[in-house]
Amino acid sequence: MKTLVIAEKPSVAQDIVRALTPESGKFEKHDEYYENARYVVSSAVGHLLEIHAPEEYDVKRGKWSFAHLPVIPPYFDLKPVEKTKTRLSALVKLARRKDVTNLINACDAGREGELIFRLIEQYAAGSKPLGKPVSRLWLQSMTPQAIRDGFHALRTDEQMRPLADAARCRSEADWLVGINGTRAMTAFNSRDGGFFLTTVGRVQTPTLSVVVEREEKIRAFVSRDYWEVQAQFAVEAGVYPGKWFDPAWKKPAAAPATANAAAATAATSATADTDPELRADRLWNEADARAIASAVQGKPATVREETRPATQSSPLLFDLTSLQREANAKFGFSARTTLSLAQSLYERHKALTYPRTDSHALPQDYLPVVQQTCAMLAQSAMPHLAVHAQTAIDQGYLRMQKRVFDDAKVSDHFAIIPTLQAPTSLSEAEQKLYDLVARRFLAVFFPPAQYQLTTRISVVACPQAEHHFKSEGKVLLQPGWLAIYGKEAATEVRDEKTQSLVVVRPGESASTVEAQAKGLSTRPPARYTEATLLGAMEGAGKFIDDEGLREAMREKGLGTPATRASIIEGLLQEGYMVRDGRELVPTAKAFQLMTLLRGLGVEELSRPELTGEWEYKLNQMEQGKLSRDRFMADIADMTQRLVQKAKSYDGNTVPGNFATLRTPCPQCGGVVKENYRRYACVGPDGQGEGCGFSFGKMPAGRVFEAEEVERFLHDRRIGPLEGFRSKAGLPFAAEMVLRYDDEARNYRLEFDFGTSSATLGPVDFSGQEPLGACPRCRSGVFEHGKEYVCEKAVPSQEQVGQACTFRSGKTILQQAVEPVQMRKLLAGGRTDVLQRFVSARTRRPFQAALVWDAQQDKVTFEFTVPKKGVASSRARTAAAAKATGATGATAATVATRATKTTRTTKATQATQATKVTKGAKATPATRTASATQPAAKARAPRSAPSAAGSTPSAELAAVIGAEPVVRTQVIKKLWDYIKAQQLQDPADRRTIRADDKLQAVFGKPQVHMFEIAGLVGQHLR
Repeated sequence: MKTLVIAEKPSVAQDIVRALTPESGKFEKHDEYYENARYVVSSAVGHLLEIHAPEEYDVKRGKWSFAHLPVIPPYFDLKPVEKTKTRLSALVKLARRKDVTNLINACDAGREGELIFRLIEQYAAGSKPLGKPVSRLWLQSMTPQAIRDGFHALRTDEQMRPLADAARCRSEADWLVGINGTRAMTAFNSRDGGFFLTTVGRVQTPTLSVVVEREEKIRAFVSRDYWEVQAQFAVEAGVYPGKWFDPAWKKPAAAPATANAAAATAATSATADTDPELRADRLWNEADARAIASAVQGKPATVREETRPATQSSPLLFDLTSLQREANAKFGFSARTTLSLAQSLYERHKALTYPRTDSHALPQDYLPVVQQTCAMLAQSAMPHLAVHAQTAIDQGYLRMQKRVFDDAKVSDHFAIIPTLQAPTSLSEAEQKLYDLVARRFLAVFFPPAQYQLTTRISVVACPQAEHHFKSEGKVLLQPGWLAIYGKEAATEVRDEKTQSLVVVRPGESASTVEAQAKGLSTRPPARYTEATLLGAMEGAGKFIDDEGLREAMREKGLGTPATRASIIEGLLQEGYMVRDGRELVPTAKAFQLMTLLRGLGVEELSRPELTGEWEYKLNQMEQGKLSRDRFMADIADMTQRLVQKAKSYDGNTVPGNFATLRTPCPQCGGVVKENYRRYACVGPDGQGEGCGFSFGKMPAGRVFEAEEVERFLHDRRIGPLEGFRSKAGLPFAAEMVLRYDDEARNYRLEFDFGTSSATLGPVDFSGQEPLGACPRCRSGVFEHGKEYVCEKAVPSQEQVGQACTFRSGKTILQQAVEPVQMRKLLAGGRTDVLQRFVSARTRRPFQAALVWDAQQDKVTFEFTVPKKGVASSRARTAAAAKATGATGATAATVATRATKTTRTTKATQATQATKVTKGAKATPATRTASATQPAAKARAPRSAPSAAGSTPSAELAAVIGAEPVVRTQVIKKLWDYIKAQQLQDPADRRTIRADDKLQAVFGKPQVHMFEIAGLVGQHLR
């Protein structure tokens, strides 16, 4: 009879096998498990099962309405995670083996580890219990002796029952709140028709609330001018700087009366004692600042100073969140990218310990492992780490210390450190992250850095008052752990106090050689980056007023280290936030959700107190003080209350802080105001019912941004815009137009999908001067509405329908294309470099020229100006609009929708070429293509590659190296680079998002995987 041991990860299963072998005998390795005479050891790979409602209680997406809410099933079924079905089947088979009589839960020591095992056990049992006793292996250290000790002190199933109940309750409660909250808010927002997906969640929504509240403070912030008086003082040893300050100023108490006029002005300018902008060194009146600067100019100053030593210890070892924050700040890595790299270093390279941890400490028995790891680094082929590792060994730095080794601070997993495996063949990004962890690992054992801190006060006596100037210096005496960071050390610790001050002899006076009043302005709070948002999620409990709830969340925060990256990515994918450089900016959809939750009175969904309350109750459950049934009854009550509030709300709008638009009503010229659901005319005085003109804020599930509404009303057309959803929930892109409805006698919003403009009636260009000749048919090109069109592309008195398809938007990706630029494009094939394009995907500005590419028969972007004689195909281009059938759409966006794979294009071209070669009658399209591409016929054949391979171009060499290489190796190296830099689109793995290096190779910001071979061929000689 044997015991089945189920670990959470394959690496832990291997550690258990190595630890048990000396006591229980050698294990035989099988595909999914290890086995000897006593044990069968296998593992999950994280969560293998998900909970879901039974079929009879499940509500499909198309039926999300209040009639089907709330969804509170009496029990939950289990659904296998698709990508790990094979591993689940193997565990079920092992658990059901007749010779397996006992089970040991060796999953991670925590709530999630307990849940992973319990769900596997439940699924393996099926409709009847397995009837096999369960024991719990509780490990916080993975040394062999710790594992053996754990097997000698197994916990009983009864002891673990409270933790198992808490784990199931947390999972089921998250499901109930997330499903019902999302469906209730979606149903509320879809009342007027369409499908407006509005996701909410216990962690997602409070995280979004943090970002929205910060943005609200930024928008409400009113900048105020202030002045600082900055001076330079000369002594025998040199010159040092100083900044004026009021020594009597205190905060938050009101500033006391003083003879100093400038200080009095600073005090009286403040609106309240708690004004956060008040500082001892700020003056709120320019005249007073200039008066001080003038009064002290050239005057002597008495000097006094205080010098004291200070030390700075290394930061603690990394947990996942601090690693993600550091990698984002240093390298710009997203939280998801950092997690992916750390997971690769753990799973593939075996170079780092398990990364999904919230601990900064190591187990108390881990000093021998640390010493072995340091010895590995000292002998490794990484000299930048080896020298410091050897120093740590030689100087005896590797010793027991409480801030590093503390069992009480180790939760499910210990801190992230290097393993005993020296890494090889790391990508550039992986190497950066490994170095970050390895340096921190070494630094934590090195001595603190030692500084000398100097505070110098220079007092200038003037007839009216004394003026005080402060100078602060910080001199590094002993680098300690900072030596590990080398040249980075100065950057790591630099702040306004790091200057080294020149020496002033005792009793020496200084001369004020320069003084100036410097005008500055107060700044709004900074937007969140991923680094700062991760910190806010980790420390969310600090903002809870209730002491009990705050204590329950003290070490939890919002989400877990393993889920925070996916929470942020989910908010981005749902359109609640966008990235602007490294900043995270909430969208109109985010503000709409917060307005809805506040208006419906369900703000608890957006507050960390909800998590705090749950943690408090779950902790009570783990201690046996609260039953599972009571907790779930409370969750069911909360869910019903949430749905009922949304369902019973009977107001026409939801209260909120809404805008008044600058652009007047197109129907009557009145004022247009925003409410929760619509933008509506409220008459000339802004208070009446208006003329009836209005349109929804959320057409097809996409919320208008404020600047989009202004532009839409002004231009009567906008787009194409991404992010719309059909009634079935499918995404689509379209333009929107305001068209006059004769029957309603008012304007209404319509989608424009680029249909033919023949239905708009004949166009008369007789009174206009053409901008140039159409590049397709040589007819005239004119301005027409929001486009430049060929006169043959629109119906006229002379023709019905379209004889040509050339069109180009007058605004492309928010960049206005002036008539003079279109003339240049038509006459010379390209515009000047235009500066204000804004990417529809990333919202980042970029500059490019528009060019006509006759070979591709379309307008494209040119990101670099090609040298004389270089073919346009060598220019770095991005897809613009195919002209065929495009009405009112910007060039670049329609092309993206119309793009086909290179494989299809080549097949079409080959078919046409075959027909012409065989003497078949050429179609007009074929004849036109031949006429516009004479250079293609005269192109010289490419020389055959040498035996050693082809020589990469300079652009390609920047990615794969300059050595001659065969084509198959080129593609392999490119894919290695793409995967290492995480350049595959998460939504469509076949789409590659090019970084700067790959843009130079591909010629555009993104390509389909099937295009790569063809594009690379242009860079091989």
